[in-house]
Amino acid sequence: MRSLRSRRGWGIGAVVAAGVSGVLIVQSVSGGGTNNAADDGKPASGPIATEEYATALKVAADGDSATLAKRDTKPFSMLGVTWSDPSATMAGKVEVRTRDAGTDNWTSWLELGTDSGPGEEGATRAGTEPAWVGASDGVEVRVDGKTSAELPKGLRVDMIDPGTGSVSDLEPAGYVAAASTESPDASSTPEVTDSASPTATDSASASASPSESESASPSVSPSESASPSASPSTSASASASASPSASASTGPTAPPSTAPKPPITLRAGWGADESMSPEAPEYLTGGIKAVVVHHTAETNDYTCDQSPAIIRGIYTYHVKTNGWKDIGYNFLVDKCGTIFEGRKGGIDKPVFGAHAYGFNSQTTGISVLGNYNLVAPPTAVLTSVARLAAWKLGQYGVNPAGTTTLTAGAAGTSQYNTRTWKTGDQLSFPTIHGHGDGYATECPGTKLYAALPTIRSYAAGPVTGLALKSVTGAGTSGTRTYTKSAATISWAATTPAALITKYEVLVDGKVAATTAGTATSGKVNLALGTHSVSVRATHISGKTTTTAAATVVAETTAPTFTTAPNLALRTGTVNTTAVPVTLQWKATDSAALKEVRLTAPVAKTYGPTVTSAALTSKSGAATTWSMTAYDQAGNTRAASVAGTPVILQESSATRTGTWTTKSSTSYLGGKSYSSTAKNAALTWTFTGRSAALAVSRASTSGQVNVFVDGVKAATVDLKSATTKYRDAIWTKSWSASAKHTVKIVVVGTSGRPAVTTDGLVYLK
Repeated sequence: MRSLRSRRGWGIGAVVAAGVSGVLIVQSVSGGGTNNAADDGKPASGPIATEEYATALKVAADGDSATLAKRDTKPFSMLGVTWSDPSATMAGKVEVRTRDAGTDNWTSWLELGTDSGPGEEGATRAGTEPAWVGASDGVEVRVDGKTSAELPKGLRVDMIDPGTGSVSDLEPAGYVAAASTESPDASSTPEVTDSASPTATDSASASASPSESESASPSVSPSESASPSASPSTSASASASASPSASASTGPTAPPSTAPKPPITLRAGWGADESMSPEAPEYLTGGIKAVVVHHTAETNDYTCDQSPAIIRGIYTYHVKTNGWKDIGYNFLVDKCGTIFEGRKGGIDKPVFGAHAYGFNSQTTGISVLGNYNLVAPPTAVLTSVARLAAWKLGQYGVNPAGTTTLTAGAAGTSQYNTRTWKTGDQLSFPTIHGHGDGYATECPGTKLYAALPTIRSYAAGPVTGLALKSVTGAGTSGTRTYTKSAATISWAATTPAALITKYEVLVDGKVAATTAGTATSGKVNLALGTHSVSVRATHISGKTTTTAAATVVAETTAPTFTTAPNLALRTGTVNTTAVPVTLQWKATDSAALKEVRLTAPVAKTYGPTVTSAALTSKSGAATTWSMTAYDQAGNTRAASVAGTPVILQESSATRTGTWTTKSSTSYLGGKSYSSTAKNAALTWTFTGRSAALAVSRASTSGQVNVFVDGVKAATVDLKSATTKYRDAIWTKSWSASAKHTVKIVVVGTSGRPAVTTDGLVYLK
C-alpha cells in the first residue's frame, strides 16, 4: 500500500552552519534542463549552476569521534555532514565552524541538527540538516559520539556553492506549462579522497575525479507508482521532460480549490537545474489530507534576495549529496513571505514529497527558511503559510482548522505530544500540523510550532478583529454618528489583508460599497435620515464577518445662534493692550451640536454647552470677534460681534470736592486721582454698551457709591489685602449702545476714607 511506503521526509533540527573544505572533491551539478516559465508566464533565465565539494572526516581509533582540521576550501555557502549508510542515525554531536570568505574571521562552533529522520527511499547517504552559512572559504568539523555505539561509517563534510545568477520575478501569478526536449547530463556522485593536510588548497580538490556515474535515485516500481505517468523505465530524455511545467499536463487532474491560489515562484524562478532530478514526479493517490509545517533549521540572518540560492543549496544537498530524487519539500517560504515551488510535478497537484517520515503519502510539506527555535516567525511567514495551506487543503475539501486521520507508514514517536505508534495505526492530526507532531523532532521550531493555531485561524477564517472605526467627516454623540450625505466609512481587522478577499459597506443591510481586502475605508452616499451602517469582510475561504451596526444620521441642517455673540467688559486688571472682556453666545442644533469655534481675533474651541469665555481686547482698537458653530454632521453657522474698548482717564471726568493727583508708572497713563473728602465726586459721560470702573486698591482703601444715569447702582468697597493697580472692580452692561453717565461719590469710610481712581473703561 502506498500509504505504508517508507518514502522519507527530512526533518529540521538545530541550526545553521558555516563553509567547509579540505582535500575537496568537486562535482559540478550544472547542466541543461527545462527553462520552464515562471508562474506569471514570464520567461525565466534558466538553471543556475551549483557545485558540490566533499572531504572525509578523520575518525578516531575508538570510533566514537571524528574531526576535520581547520583548512582552506573552495567557495561555498551551505554545508552538512553526511555518512554512507542511509539507514544509520547519528547519536553524536556534530559541530562545524567556517571562515568568512576573503577574511581571517572564523565563526563560533555551530551544532548541526541530526533529528531529521530517515531519508527518501533510494537515498544513497544520510546526513545532518544542511546549514546556510553565507560566503565561506574555510571549514573545521568535530563530531563527538554521545553513546558507546560507533559513529556511522563514511563520515564526510559536504559543501555546496549554490551559484549566482539572475532568476525570474519572485511573485508570479499563474502556472504555465513549457515542456523541454533537452536531455539532462548524467548525474554523478562526488568521490571522496583521503583528507589532505590542514593547509590543503583549492588545487588539491580540483584534481579529484568524479566516480562512476549513477542515478540520483532509483526509478519507481510499477506497484508503487502514484500514477501511470510515473513510468518504471523512465529514460534520460523522458526524464528531462518531467520538469514542473512538463508534468503539469500529466498525473492527476488538479481539482479547483475553495481558496484562491497565492503567488508562487516556480522552480525556474529560483534557478532549479532540472537535469539534477530527471526522474518523473509521483502523486498522492488519495489527495492531500493535511499540511505539515517545517523549518529548515538554518540561519535567520539571510536576506530575502538570498532565498533562491538557499533553496538551490537545499536542492543540491537533497539530490546530489543524499541521493534523493528531488528536493524533499513541496513548498518553501522565506521570512519575507515569498512562496517557492519545491518538489516538481505541478504546484496545483498532489505531488508526493519527502518531508514527513511515515506520512508523505497523505500530506504536503511547507518549509520555512530559518530556525524558529530562535526567533518568532514574522506575520509575513504566518500569512503565506496560511494562504498556501488554505489553497492546497481547499482543493480536497479539507478544513484548515479541523482534524484528520492519517495512516502511519512507519512506527514513530511524536516530539510535541509524546505519543507513539506502530506501522498501520490510524492517528488523528490537525489538518495543519508541525513535523514534530509526527516525528521525534523539534521541527518546525518551538516558536513556529506555537504559532500554528494562528496559521490555522488565518487559513480557515473568518476575518478576526473586524471593527468599524469611524465615519470620516462626522461626529458621534451618544450612540449615534452624524454626517452629511457623503461619508467615508473606516474599519480595521487583525487578520492580514492578504487573507481577505473583499470588504463591503452595508447600509440598512444592503451593499453600498465594495473594496479590495487591502482597503481600510470605503465611500458611501447616504440619503437624509437615520441609517444602520456596518462593514462585512469576506475571508479567502468565503466565510464572512460583519461588524456591529452603527446608527448614522445623515442631515444637512445648520446649527443656529439662539443668542448672537455679544461682548461686555468684565472685572480684572486693565492694560492698554489687554482690557478684560466677556464674550457670550448660545448655539443650538436640531440634531447634535458638536462645538463652537472662535476663529478671530484668536482661535479657540468650546464645547456644545459652553456659552461664554473670558478674554482680553486691545484698547482703542476696533475688534471683530468671529464665531462658527459646528454640529456633529459637519454643518456650520457663522456669527460675529465687534467692539472697541476705550479708556477714559480720570482727568476727563467732571470733578467735585477735593482730589489730588498721584503719579506712578503703575497707573493708567501714569497718573491717578485720590480723595479722602466725603462726597467728593467724579462723573464720566460716554456712549457705549458696557462700562467698568478702574481703581487702585490697598488695605486702607475706602468705599464709593456708584450712580448710573443718576440712579445709585452700588456701593463698592476698594479695600484689598494686597495692593492692586488698574483693577476693574465694578462693571455694568446694556443690551445696546447708548449715552450714559457714571458717577462715583466718596463715602468717607471711617478709619479709611481714601479712594484712588484710575479712570473709566467703556465699550463702544
